[in-house]
Amino acid sequence: MQKKSIILAAVAVFGLAGCLEGDVERGVAGAAGGLVAAEVLDTDPTGTAIAGAAIGVLCDDAGINGCR
Repeated sequence: MQKKSIILAAVAVFGLAGCLEGDVERGVAGAAGGLVAAEVLDTDPTGTAIAGAAIGVLCDDAGINGCR
């Protein structure tokens, strides 16, 4: 179940990443996406928020298309 929430958080962050300029903004969006994923999938909200924040902060460093 945790894997699904991480994937959902990643999709949310990648969808927003092109609109956000800084790492902090993407991190906050990722954490929010993680919380939404946790609520939808009934998983641990802390873990998915942390995973979503990490994905948001690191997506541009990883060379993901659309992240600035």
